[in-house]
Parts: sequence; C-alpha cells; structure tokens
Amino acid sequence: MHMRLLIVEDEKRLALSLAKGLTAEGFAVDVAHDGREGLHRATEGAYDLVILDIMLPGLNGYRVCAALRAAGHDVPILMLTAKDGEYDEAEGLDTGADDYLTKPFSYVVLVARVRALLRRRPRPGASPVHVHGELKVDTAARRVFLAGDEVTLTAKEFAVLEQLVVRPGEVVSKAEILEHVWDFAYEGDPNIVEVYVSALRRKLRPGLIRTVRGAGYRLEAER
Repeated sequence: MHMRLLIVEDEKRLALSLAKGLTAEGFAVDVAHDGREGLHRATEGAYDLVILDIMLPGLNGYRVCAALRAAGHDVPILMLTAKDGEYDEAEGLDTGADDYLTKPFSYVVLVARVRALLRRRPRPGASPVHVHGELKVDTAARRVFLAGDEVTLTAKEFAVLEQLVVRPGEVVSKAEILEHVWDFAYEGDPNIVEVYVSALRRKLRPGLIRTVRGAGYRLEAER
C-alpha cells in the first residue's frame, strides 16, 4: 500500500524535485501548482499527507488549510514557508496545520518530518481509550471528548495531549514532548510546545494542563 501525498507548490522546479524524491522513497505523489487546484484535489482525493506552500496563487496556503479543516478533513498538513518571519506560527496552527518547514530546507529533514507526521496516523487495533475525569481520549480513533462532547484537535494538538494523557499525574518535560511530537529533526523554537499547550487549554479547560515551572507539564486530576 503506497502512502499518497499531495504537494501544493507553485515553484514548479521545487515541486518536481520533491515529487521525484518522494516517489523514489516509495510514496505515490500528486502535484498541484495553485491554491484552488490544491484544495480541489485534497478534497476529492484520499491523501495521507499534504505538503502545502503558503505563498500560492489563487488561494494562499492558510486559506487552503482552513478550508480543508472546516470541511472536516484531518489529513496531516506540512506547511512550507519562504523565509523566517513570513510564517506566523500561531496563525498556521489556528488554521490547522500540523507542522511547518522554512525554505530553504534540507530534503532529509523534509522526509523526516513527513515520516514523523505519517507515523502519528492511527494504526488499526492500536492503543486503547484513556479516561481522565471528564476527559476521554481515544488514541486509536484519535478522538477527544470532554464531558461527552467531542473536541476537534489538529494532529499536533492531539499528539501533545497524547503525551500527557498516557502519563496522567506525571510531569512530562518539554524536551520529551518535542522529541515525541516533532522528532529529532526539529530545529525550531522549543517554545512551540507552549503554543500547543495554550491551544489545548483554550479548547479543553484552562486548569486541565498544569505548568510545572522549569520541569514541564502535568495533566491534573479534575476536582
């Protein structure tokens, strides 16, 4: 079974070289060169992962990503950004991207990120349901419920929560979360973990995840 990837990138030479490289790695790859076509293909096709440039003609990457999430597609999205500063990490996360890479990036890092995102896809018959007070996390179906209501999380938010939920009451360090969720190839700011924790607090409950100064985070027992 080939994993199917969609590359949405208007720089044709880059798109082509990525497609060739990823095909050689054993992936089935489709390419779109503008935002509208990318959105159409991602909506129609059953892709395992989308590599999405931010600066696209027609519809930019943020809008493509937001539209896919609004339509209920939870495919992992890796965003590509031209230079530091153009990408607003918080904006990207709010639109539902799972990870991002700044150009120019090394191909090896891209492949590592793609594999890391694909590894987090559910495995059939995998791990069970974790219940923590009113929080219920089904790691196989990748669904989260709070007091019976489903909460929609991005793949990255889910992965961060998963690290805490499998060790309830224990302190999980930022480094451990980074290593499991972003993998060894992550070169960015370790404070990215805080961005995700605050997103989780917004979506769940502020008191659920406790910051332990200088040590990490802990999932609190609910009163």
